[in-house]
Amino acid sequence: MNSKKKLVVLTGGGTAGHVMPNLALVPTLESSGYAVQYIGSKGIEENLAVNAGLEFFRISSGKLRRYASWENFIDIFRVLLGVIQSVALMIRLRPNVVFSKGGFVSVPVAIAAKLTGVPVVCHESDYTPGLANRIIAKFAKVLLYSFPETKAYVNPAKSRYVPSPIRSDLFAGQRDQGLSFCGFQKDGAPVLLVMGGSQGAQRLNEALLAALPTIIKQYRVIHLTGKGKAIDFSHPHYKQFEFIGDEIKHIYAATDFVVCRAGANSIFEMLALHKPMLLIPLEVGSRGDQILNAKSFVSKGWAHILMESTLTVDGLIDAVGALANDKSAIMQRQCQVNLREGGRQIVMILEEVMSSQS
Repeated sequence: MNSKKKLVVLTGGGTAGHVMPNLALVPTLESSGYAVQYIGSKGIEENLAVNAGLEFFRISSGKLRRYASWENFIDIFRVLLGVIQSVALMIRLRPNVVFSKGGFVSVPVAIAAKLTGVPVVCHESDYTPGLANRIIAKFAKVLLYSFPETKAYVNPAKSRYVPSPIRSDLFAGQRDQGLSFCGFQKDGAPVLLVMGGSQGAQRLNEALLAALPTIIKQYRVIHLTGKGKAIDFSHPHYKQFEFIGDEIKHIYAATDFVVCRAGANSIFEMLALHKPMLLIPLEVGSRGDQILNAKSFVSKGWAHILMESTLTVDGLIDAVGALANDKSAIMQRQCQVNLREGGRQIVMILEEVMSSQS
């Protein structure tokens, strides 16, 4: 590492939603003269950070469960080990600031930063702060949030609203390249993108499979199934992928409508790109954050909602049709929102925090 550069350590993991906003900041940080490194666990954050060219340091971490489990006892020691490892990294790397996107792995990093005098800035993408960020906020200089409504759930004296950081490369997508990648002709029916988050959504996949014979009569469908969740359906107007890497910007550019979960990262990306959305928020096994995210977007006229508990084949077909009918009005409201400066604003806040420590 160039010793003349100030170092920003990123942390956060467990899901792509905790990692991609971190990676969205990297180009702005690097172009501003900062060195960037990542601390996380053996999981999705390691793969994504390494693929993005970042130096990655792995630590031990437990899972922050909201239910009784004997593993909670074991995880106490995993977290303690993670704190010790993170303290050693803070002493070794001497970062100027830690930026945390949440997820269980970020807790020991934030604790270690506090113990070693490194300032912490944390960011909450969802409508209400998750457990990890509620813990980290106690150690942080400032907590940033992406939904204006989140102000009611945080300490206003040490929190700020900033737009969610969006990867700049997403705005460079080319529709023709996306269509070609899927084997679709340049001209044809509107394109419907269906995705269930980084882990996929089995129930959504099953409902879509039953609805496809009807849907493909009016739309070309691109389906991100999730790893190991491919479905048995073949048609010239249907293309499925378990996962898409760099080509995703072209897939987004080719997309006219989106059916997806209501994870904050995905829906803010769709909002930034002005894509009408049908949101099917995760209900079972969730703390309810996706439901609140979705309802916030619906209240602003940026999306429609279909609850998973009432998801049926006919209901999905009707909801997609209603979304298409409302396309112009939704896009008109979405175009009034500019999310391109979220990353720059976050970097400016990091600069403020680093300057206050000097």
